Amino acid sequence: MKYLVIGLGNIGPEYELRRHNIGFQVLDRLAAQQGIGFQLDRLAFFTSFRYRGSSISLIKPTTYMNHSGKAARYWLDKLRLPAENSLVVVDDVALPFGKLRMRAQGSSAGHNGLKSLEEHLGMQAYPRLRFGIGNSFASGQQAAYVLAPFHAQELGALPTLINQACEMILAFCTVGVSRTMERYN
Repeated sequence: MKYLVIGLGNIGPEYELRRHNIGFQVLDRLAAQQGIGFQLDRLAFFTSFRYRGSSISLIKPTTYMNHSGKAARYWLDKLRLPAENSLVVVDDVALPFGKLRMRAQGSSAGHNGLKSLEEHLGMQAYPRLRFGIGNSFASGQQAAYVLAPFHAQELGALPTLINQACEMILAFCTVGVSRTMERYN
């Protein structure tokens, strides 16, 4: 089986360790665990590896968050994969910090990266791993909150949470979305 894992985020050092870049951080950790690095390719940083008989490709779009769907569409077409063989790793303000939840499909819930995916894929039926970043921001301050760095206490908890997200990705690529949801949600 072949899979594409799409980590959502923004490129550039000014976005590192920001809440909105958790998708990139998870894929960076997974690549490090597999002993591989990313290379700049068409619309994304790309890498791939084999795990328990599955071929797993990872992309971190270089199109910035609001245009992530363009890179996702390109790589799904290039790898000849249906959307159900992809997994989007995304930050989610609707979940408390540290809560991880996998879904087989769903709406964008106002997330610009997911809106772009829906636009370019023409559907909402693609799996996603939602990484809770909490919602402790004042009215009208959501954009500033998601683009802000994690607090020191959150940074201390991130390694364990990111490792769990990596486990969930590997489970998705070996036992599927339903069994992964049963095991981890």
